[in-house]
Amino acid sequence: QVQLVESGGGLVQAGGALRLSCAASGGTFSSYAAGWFRQAPGKERDFVATMSRSGGSTYYPVSVKGRFTISRDNAKNTVYLQMNSLKPEDTAVYSCAARARNFGGYSWHGYDYWGQGTQVTVSS
Repeated sequence: QVQLVESGGGLVQAGGALRLSCAASGGTFSSYAAGWFRQAPGKERDFVATMSRSGGSTYYPVSVKGRFTISRDNAKNTVYLQMNSLKPEDTAVYSCAARARNFGGYSWHGYDYWGQGTQVTVSS
């Protein structure tokens, strides 16, 4: 059983940056692909980024590509999401997830473990 705890959310002005962290415990983190998702009020959960177990492969949707970067430090059992050039439409609760496969994919259905989420608010 893997436990995931996110941190680093907060309030930022448009154009600013935040770095989210997701600390994993209870398992061998390098055995899991990692992903980030977000959900705004009244909207569906959206895919934000994913990274393979080794960190060699990443994938982003068009909405964040070039602005967000996922990374991981398996020695620290932590995955990060660097978010630059933030926009008001990036406002959401951001959650990290882990999947016991080499690659996580872009569908939230495929992930096995989830954190509780951290709020990101971007003001205009």
